[in-house]
Amino acid sequence: MKTVLKHISLSVIFTLSMLPMAKADEARLIQYSTIDALLAGNYEGDMSVAELAKHGNFGLGTYNRVDGEMILLDGVFYKVKGSGKVELATPQEYSPLAIVTDFKPSATLEISDAKTLAELEAKLDANLDNKNLFYAIRLEGDFEEMTTRAIYPQDKPYKPLAEVSKTQSVFTIGSSKGQLIGFRSPAFVKGFNVPGYHWHFLSADHRSGGHVLKLHLLTGKAQIATISAVELKVPTTDGFKQADQTKDRSQELHAVEKSRN
Repeated sequence: MKTVLKHISLSVIFTLSMLPMAKADEARLIQYSTIDALLAGNYEGDMSVAELAKHGNFGLGTYNRVDGEMILLDGVFYKVKGSGKVELATPQEYSPLAIVTDFKPSATLEISDAKTLAELEAKLDANLDNKNLFYAIRLEGDFEEMTTRAIYPQDKPYKPLAEVSKTQSVFTIGSSKGQLIGFRSPAFVKGFNVPGYHWHFLSADHRSGGHVLKLHLLTGKAQIATISAVELKVPTTDGFKQADQTKDRSQELHAVEKSRN
């Protein structure tokens, strides 16, 4: 007799701290779906914004059909659309990929004159004790330069994200004040998350933002939260089931994360 399992909520929990085990009240990262599924063209998820809000007040991701960049800040979900407009997401919207946490900073770092993303990340890395843990980072700063991107919503049949990103909208925001919302993930997350740093930006006036491609930070204050427990929630959609997650998509990921096309 063949058994068919459908619409079951699946999750895998990784506890990454050294002994003793992470306590229940310690910071936990909740991730819905995998980066490789998104790269493969799985653009429809079954987790709503309302459900994501139960798991954290800080995070990033995207919305179904990759309709804009997701920014979760202080419990509010923002959407930076392909037009550049920033909107509030509704609780009824869904996501194909999201990473959220209850933001609990344990350290603060003043940073000045980081002329590139690489310089900023190097300054942060110099102050992180354990590169094999996860970190959530909220950086409020003054920027001499800020360049971001967002993507217009896609229609079926969905193309892989590396192809879709060739038509992305790139925004030269220039001099601005605002906040970086980011995560740093260990190298071993290949396939289910973005190894290294992943940044989204929201301007102080909430009128511009997106996935960060380029910046020059003049001065800023970073709040850093160490995360030692990760829960991966696996979609039960047909798109996720059919997504080819067997191939190495690291080059595609680099093109999507860094390229201005």
